[in-house]
Amino acid sequence: MALQHSQPGQVIDVAPLGTRLRDGKTSALFKAGQLELARIVLRAGESMREHQAPGEITLQCLEGLLELSTPTGTQQLRPGQLIHLLKREPHALKAIEDSSALLTMCLRTM
Repeated sequence: MALQHSQPGQVIDVAPLGTRLRDGKTSALFKAGQLELARIVLRAGESMREHQAPGEITLQCLEGLLELSTPTGTQQLRPGQLIHLLKREPHALKAIEDSSALLTMCLRTM
């Protein structure tokens, strides 16, 4: 079954999941020529191992508490906070609390 992405001009709800967070899943929201958006959902203690993105990314914590590790150190992201990472910057993510975040990825690198 193909993953359904939103279409241009379609409103996407990125509000915190609240009581639905416990059952939430990571999901792609849309993918266009230069941009991809996804909602990342991690339960407390879950993590994403170190990886890199081919283009720049932003990660905005929507709810919970996340720990982001990069070569320059570890930082916590709280709701409403956003971080920008350069292309190919190694990073890992860990949920301190049940959390969701909005990931924006630039797909075209120059």
